[in-house]
Formats: sequence, C-alpha cells, structure tokens
Amino acid sequence: MILKSFDGAEIFVREWTDVKQPKAVVQIVHGMAEHCGRYDAFARFLNGHGYIVVADDHRGHGETDKESLGYRKGDMFADVVRDEARITDFYREKYSGLKYFLFGFSFGSFVTQSYLGKFADKLDAAVIAGSAHKKDFEVYSGSLVAGLGCMFGMAKKPAKLIEKLSFGAYAKKFGDGQWLSTDGTNNDAYAQDPLCGFTCSFRFYKDFFKGLRSLYTKKYREGLKKDLPVLLASGEDDPVGDMGKDVKKLYRFYTEEAGMRKVEMKLFPHSRHEFLNESEGRAEKWGTILSFFEKNC
Repeated sequence: MILKSFDGAEIFVREWTDVKQPKAVVQIVHGMAEHCGRYDAFARFLNGHGYIVVADDHRGHGETDKESLGYRKGDMFADVVRDEARITDFYREKYSGLKYFLFGFSFGSFVTQSYLGKFADKLDAAVIAGSAHKKDFEVYSGSLVAGLGCMFGMAKKPAKLIEKLSFGAYAKKFGDGQWLSTDGTNNDAYAQDPLCGFTCSFRFYKDFFKGLRSLYTKKYREGLKKDLPVLLASGEDDPVGDMGKDVKKLYRFYTEEAGMRKVEMKLFPHSRHEFLNESEGRAEKWGTILSFFEKNC
C-alpha cells in the first residue's frame, strides 16, 4: 500500500496480515541499500506466531524511490525517522488494543535508536539489530567528506569513496570478502537484487552522519523511556558492531549512562551482519527475537 507521510510524501508500505488471532504488530525498519521485501520469510514466521507485520521502503529505497535509489530531497535520516513514527500512528490506530513493537536493522537500527529518543511512548518494546554505538572518528570524518561532496554540487551523486571506506573496510576483515553474512545463498540473492547494493548519495550520508551525531547526547538521553524493553541483537562477527565491541558499548550506554532498566543483549556466535538471513542457527536467531516479543506481549 501507499501511505502519505507527515509531509505528504508517498511511502510504500508492505503488510503481512495473515494472522487469525493477532496479539501484536511488529514494524520492521530495513537497512541501507535494501528493501522491506527481503524480510518476507521472517515476517511470515512472525505471522505464524500471532504477529501482524508491516514495513516500509525508506526514502531513496525500494518501491518508494526505485527511480532514484540512494537519493531523495529533504533530510534522508530525520525524515525517515518521522516516516516511521507516522507508520506507527497509522497502524496503532488500525489495530488499536494490540501491543506494538519496532524492529530496526542496520541503518534501520540507527533510525530506531533515534526514534527511541523522540517517540518511545508509541512503543511497547523495540529490537535494535545489527547495530552499534556509533559516534566515533568515522562519523566525523564521514560527515566532512559527505558535506564537501554536497557543497561541490554532488548531493545526488553516489558516494563511492565513503562506501569504499566503510563497506570496503568491512569486507577486508574476512578471507572470503563477504561481510554481509556467512550464507552464500543470501549473499548471492542480495547481489542479484536490482533494489539492493546500490551506492547511496552524498546527501544520504550527510544526513545519516548528522543523525548519528545527535545520538547519545543529554537531550537524547532525556527523551528515552526508561522502562521500555529493548533487545540489542547482533552477530558476534558483525563488523558494523566492531565484532561485538560497539554493541556492548551501546548496551553500557543505555543501561549505565541513560538508566534504562529493561535492556537485553544477544550476540550470535559465528554470525556476521545479516544474522537474520543466515540459514545456520536460524531457529535460535529467529526464536530469540520471537521470545523477546512473547515476553512483552
């Protein structure tokens, strides 16, 4: 379906509603350079356990902007955060009385982190997957490169250098060069998908890094809901989380600095970034997410 967002923008939203007796709604927030259709199997799994699932294709992604992948006018981070809040409002009203959960992965996990500082009262629980505590030299140097690119008229252009410095560095950590996952079938499907693997624009990265810089501040901490149940879930070998180090740092931030009381963490051994799409250990991985939702229904 097409949902009109806060500014009138048309956002493509996919629904999985084959549930006889629904007990909750799960809103999925997908990652960078992919689309919500990639979560079909996981969504159907959740359907089988009583969960309605919804997910959008973000601005500059998928069916929302398939003619301009990687670019969209406006703030490509802050606007997506507001889109997610608009989607929540729509489905909370449509399915009033049901619990409501947010599941954010990768880029979507940082959107989710930002969402928690602004709109946490809309949720009953959240999963932050494939994420990290991200406010380091990479963020500030990336901001500089992205800002210069936009300044010199390249806002719409693919930011190849930033991609090389990030994804390229991730790939070098593995002998097979596959940082996405340990699952060859999944990696091939991603590479062959015309709506995946594109290079995001300088504008995208400028807004993304700006959004990251707004996290973990005093204002951000004050906006968090201290008793909101949150699960941090990542592959133990995920380079986005610096092989677990920055996931643990995020856990310490939420529990020690922000004073959140219901934060859990799960690192899956021998799993890389897209742990959700790895066939090995899938029952445990999907089961961990399901158990978290079940506990908070």
